[in-house]
Amino acid sequence: MRDEEKSAAARALLDNPLFHLLMDDIETAAINGCVHAKPTDHDARAAYAAEVRAIRNFRSKLNHLSEEAKAGGNQAPA
Repeated sequence: MRDEEKSAAARALLDNPLFHLLMDDIETAAINGCVHAKPTDHDARAAYAAEVRAIRNFRSKLNHLSEEAKAGGNQAPA
């Protein structure tokens, strides 16, 4: 997949309200799972926290891809 195709796909996801509803619901469920886990259940809290971090990283990556498209791809390669 070319960079332009990645950027277009990221924009399509970010423009879809259902995507945001689903991601918000999944993130909220993971946060609630973390908050409501038993105080001694460290593994469950860590798993829920990792899920929240993964969702936020995914959103950040999509936003980054979308911003690259807006910038016109004039950025130097890393």
